[in-house]
Amino acid sequence: MNSDRMFELARALAEAKSRQDVPAALKVLHGDMVLENPAFGTTARGLAENEKVLSRFFASFPDYNVVLQGHAANDDTLVCWGRVQMTMTGDRFGVVPTGRRADLPVFIQFAFKDDRIVHERFLFDLAELCAQSGVSTDAVRRRIFGDAGVRQLAAE
Repeated sequence: MNSDRMFELARALAEAKSRQDVPAALKVLHGDMVLENPAFGTTARGLAENEKVLSRFFASFPDYNVVLQGHAANDDTLVCWGRVQMTMTGDRFGVVPTGRRADLPVFIQFAFKDDRIVHERFLFDLAELCAQSGVSTDAVRRRIFGDAGVRQLAAE
């Protein structure tokens, strides 16, 4: 697949996600889609699981917006970078949201199969999201990763 087509698919996904349009996002994803979000410790496999994870994500961040500012590609991988803006809501992360909107750098790695996105690795700084959102990073990490994740970070 050429880099123009890869970026076209990535842009379509970014636009769908920025509208919180799960059906439109699913249209550009391959049936074997794997979505990794290391900051939240999640990996979703297949369209049904991706639909569930995206719906849950948009419930937590209903104003999610991503702007792709640049990209680079080789024969089978595309990496995009840009900014993501989002406001934490609800109680999913074990903290009381403040309503403050975060604006973070984001890096997204994509792989492709059969003219669809088959893998996405979505990278951003959880500590910065928490700081800008006005919530405790330790409390959020504890909710996501348990006490062991917070102890490991303290040891480092």
